[in-house]
Amino acid sequence: MPFNDYPASVQLKKLAQNPPDLTKILTPHRLEEMTAEAAGLRLFYGAERVHTPELDALFALAEEAKVIKKMEAMQRGNIVNVIEGYPSENRPALHTAMRDFFEAPLAPEATKLAKTELDKLQKFTARLDIFTDLVQIGIGGSALGPQAVYLGLEAFKKPGKNVHFLSNVDPDEAARIFSQLDLAKTVVVVVSKSGSTLETLTNETIARGYFEKSGINPQLHFVAVTGKGSPMDNPSHYAASFYMWDYVGGRYSATSMVGLVALAFALPWERVLSFLEGAHTMDRIALGSDPRKNLPLLSALLGIWNRNFLGFPTVGVIPYSQALSRFPAHLQQLDMESNGKHVGKEGKHVAFSTGPIVWGEPGTNGQHSFFQLLHQGTNIVPLEFIGFTESQYRQDQEVAGSTSQQKLVANLLAQAIALAQGDPNPNPNKSFAGNRPSRILMGKQLDAFTMGAILAYYEHKVAFQGFCWNINSFDQEGVQLGKTLALKVIDQMTGKKRDFPLAGAWLKKLP
Repeated sequence: MPFNDYPASVQLKKLAQNPPDLTKILTPHRLEEMTAEAAGLRLFYGAERVHTPELDALFALAEEAKVIKKMEAMQRGNIVNVIEGYPSENRPALHTAMRDFFEAPLAPEATKLAKTELDKLQKFTARLDIFTDLVQIGIGGSALGPQAVYLGLEAFKKPGKNVHFLSNVDPDEAARIFSQLDLAKTVVVVVSKSGSTLETLTNETIARGYFEKSGINPQLHFVAVTGKGSPMDNPSHYAASFYMWDYVGGRYSATSMVGLVALAFALPWERVLSFLEGAHTMDRIALGSDPRKNLPLLSALLGIWNRNFLGFPTVGVIPYSQALSRFPAHLQQLDMESNGKHVGKEGKHVAFSTGPIVWGEPGTNGQHSFFQLLHQGTNIVPLEFIGFTESQYRQDQEVAGSTSQQKLVANLLAQAIALAQGDPNPNPNKSFAGNRPSRILMGKQLDAFTMGAILAYYEHKVAFQGFCWNINSFDQEGVQLGKTLALKVIDQMTGKKRDFPLAGAWLKKLP
């Protein structure tokens, strides 16, 4: 059934004509009651513009769209990456199998392959002890998720271990990274499923050049993470190879070898396993039929209410944790590449809004930047806050009667209250309208387990929204056209071919 035709969608559209006003209903009791808890995380959603009728209709929507059955089918390895009647990737989406080691697996064959690579990685980490630095070369999902997770857990890294990420084909970035390294103590991990990604192969060639100029054999320092049988699956070029599979999309690959090689280099092995266990725990929570206890489903439904029925086109993700500084960038790809689609799984154009524009920066920095627009701008932007009651390094100090972590959490809570409650003032320049929705995902500490759980929470939030909309959240055809045309521009630029006059017109005017 098309999304707009679900009985619950019809009811939600009616409710959206007169949605709850947070300035009138925000009470301590509401904020205490509207919480959900799982995997050591609490979701506070009392500052969303929903009450019992809206929640009941959203839960009915989840039932009508059969999202739990679709989630179970995905985790069991059914083909979900498909467009009916048209050529498509036509395969499962089994990123959950990459961490399904802690109880009976739902997709045993995929989990067995993943466990083989994990065991191989554990043995390989002993060979990495002599290195101080690791450079991961990859782009998109081969960089964003792994970098976000590494930075999130950098506080727990082993002494003397540092990880760097080279994704941009900008030559200045490669020069900046390699100029600061002792290459004799550096290992390079090259990540490309196909073994043919233009930016990655370009940066790999540049990186090998730095080693060769220093008289160091690159083959002894380079590791491949790629598809089995790809051009990069070549023992004469790499000291080791780890495999990834077509049914794990790049933006969903941080718990595969794409993200784990760098993590295993930097973190004690028990923390790597804890990270995977956190993600696995959230995978199983996502199978729960009660949306009040299924954190990613509840969050997905609140996002659909904001996007489809209240008409808000963007969402800001604001982590009150500097360690999560690159996590919003990962979520941009995860959400916008997954659900930025204009056709449904039956190949027809949709008649409703799909994925929102996702953006974000850490708090409290953002409060001194873009929060002016969030509080008093003409557009309402729903926010998703992420926070923790304890710091990672535990080196906090009391200043002016409170610790920095207390100040951090206080600011997070204050912003959510201010956005919802507002503050009328006779001076219009000092008036805050309020009634601006947000929700808070709060944990005790950003440790490895929690990092895994938060990562999977967002993966499943995105998938649940795609299930509701009946779109394919697991392909990315929208990124191909520009990449194809870039090759034609390169040919025009280098004189190999002169058959792209649109590019030639601009090239003539470049400084």
